[in-house]
Amino acid sequence: MTGIAGSADPLDLTRQLEPLHPKNDTFPGEVLLELAADALDLSGASRDEPVEYEGIRERYLPEMQFRGKAQHHRGHYALRAVAMIRAGVVPDLLDEVNWWHTNDLWVWFLYALIIYVRIAAERTGEAVIEVCEHLAVRARPRSGHLELTHRTRTSLRTECPTELLPLFRTGLV
Repeated sequence: MTGIAGSADPLDLTRQLEPLHPKNDTFPGEVLLELAADALDLSGASRDEPVEYEGIRERYLPEMQFRGKAQHHRGHYALRAVAMIRAGVVPDLLDEVNWWHTNDLWVWFLYALIIYVRIAAERTGEAVIEVCEHLAVRARPRSGHLELTHRTRTSLRTECPTELLPLFRTGLV
């Protein structure tokens, strides 16, 4: 999780996670989305104590520069999808990414995870590694949150705990 704390370049983190991503599948995007929603939950954000959205990427992921309409749209979509999941609303991931013509949904959810982990650390006063440890404990497949493909459901059941948790412990995520 030291990578999420900012000591590793997010682009390096994407290269580390890329082998987990099957072509034409949204995995590990769903896992990253759920972890980011958990991080938002840990932050204590609520209607009474909201997270300020304006400038969120610039404040919490300043090492990344987003350019062009497509990158801005994808980044905002990922951040908003996290808030939707946290609120109990299931985003239509497949409908959204169909028009993207790329296979990178998971990358944008990784960036959202980094942002929401940093927000949780700031708001709770805990170190980022402590927030990540909380997330590692919570990391588990959840039935009913997202409409997942059969392969992704199988991946979440069999791969997520054994592949993502070591990444948390080694600091790659």
